[in-house]
Formats: sequence, C-alpha cells, structure tokens
Amino acid sequence: MRWKGDADTANGVRERAFEVEVDGRAVPGILWVPDDGPGPRPLVLLGHGATRHKRVDYLLALGRRLASDYGFAVAAIDGAGHGERRAPGHNDDIALFSAFLTEWSREGSTDDMVADWRATLDALRELDEVGDGPVGYWGLSMGTIYGVPLVAAEARVQVAVFGLMGLVGPTRDRMAADAASISCPVLFIQQWDDSLIPRPETFELFDTLGSLDKRLHAHPGEHAAVPVEEIVFSARFLARHLAPHAGEDAEGR
Repeated sequence: MRWKGDADTANGVRERAFEVEVDGRAVPGILWVPDDGPGPRPLVLLGHGATRHKRVDYLLALGRRLASDYGFAVAAIDGAGHGERRAPGHNDDIALFSAFLTEWSREGSTDDMVADWRATLDALRELDEVGDGPVGYWGLSMGTIYGVPLVAAEARVQVAVFGLMGLVGPTRDRMAADAASISCPVLFIQQWDDSLIPRPETFELFDTLGSLDKRLHAHPGEHAAVPVEEIVFSARFLARHLAPHAGEDAEGR
C-alpha cells in the first residue's frame, strides 16, 4: 500500500487516499478512520455504483458516519474504468456507462475486481489503526454486481448490504451461483419503480441469496432515489452485526 498525499482530519475522522498494486493494476482508494489511535476495529468496504467513484457524495457521507458514530474503519476503491481509473474521453455519464457495460462483459472482470478488493483488505488489515477486526461490505448497483462475488469468496466478510440489482446482465449465472453460497446476514435495498433493473429479477436475486438472516427493504422511486433514512438504517444494520454495543439502537433489532 502506498499513501497519496496528506491525511485530512475533521470531526474526529481522519481521511487519507491510498493506492494498492494488484497484478500490475494501480487501485486507488480512500480510508476513513477515527482519529483515536490503533485498532483493531471493524472495517467496512464500500462499493460505488456505475459511472460513480470512491468519492461520490453518498459514500463520503456513509464512510464518515461509520467512522465517527461507530468507530469503524471504512474504505472505498475505484472500480475499473471509474474515478481515477477512468479512461481518457470518458467525460460524461453516457460514455462512462457504455464503458462500464463493456467492462462488465469482459471475461475476467469479476475476478479482477474481487482480487482488487481482497488485496485492499489484506493491506488495510496490516495497518495499526485497522487491525484484524470483523469486516462488512456495503455496495449497491455496480457495488452489488461485484460485491456478491466478493462476499462469496471472502470468508472474512461477516455482514453485507446489497441492492439495486437483480439477476441480469452478462454475469447473471456467476452472480446466481455466488449469491447462493453467501451465508452471512444481508440487508437488500430495492427501489420499487426502478426502470433499470426489473422487479422480478431483483426478487430472484434476493431469493437466491443463501443467507438465513436476510431482509429486503423497498421504497418507491427510481433507481438512484434511495432515501437518506435507508442509508442511515444500513449503517445501523452493519453496526448491529460488527459491533453490537455500538449498533444496539438500530431500528428493527
């Protein structure tokens, strides 16, 4: 792991950019930790959606909330073709989404992203401020496309938040097989009027998840209209499983 630039500290949370080398790929990320000394402490990995990046507003807010309110370490990385890994000329959402569809269809794309996350997890747990505490995952939309295979492959992940995705697209069969092998607690978030991901395919993915402890939360609205209160609940859900005393005020305990 290589640090990039200086750390910024605000409201008791230290934020710092990093880079991890994985099979010749430079994977840029960002880490949030409470500014209160060494771990071990729970670590949450955040996966962004298609055309977005590790510093999209909702990930910044969630990362800072998990660090400040629950004392967690939190990390996000840019997916292939996103953020600092974006190719020249991909300057708008249409070009970015087209590039994402091409990457999603590429043989080996899922395995590469899982490798990027696992190498990041290995590097983060070597840090004194993180240590070898429990691990959770949060990722919607593209964050679920790559998050389901990651959680299936990575026994260290003990709880996950998925959503805004169904059994669709070029990795449908892979996602179905991986989802069936997941056994950790899962919160699944759905937008009832999502025009990108059909409702039946969303239910199919949820049904396929092998977890005995799983719940689905649905809200009216389009794909990107997840309400703020659901993001807040998802933080409490993670805390309930990663640090029960920190999350014991969670709704729906």
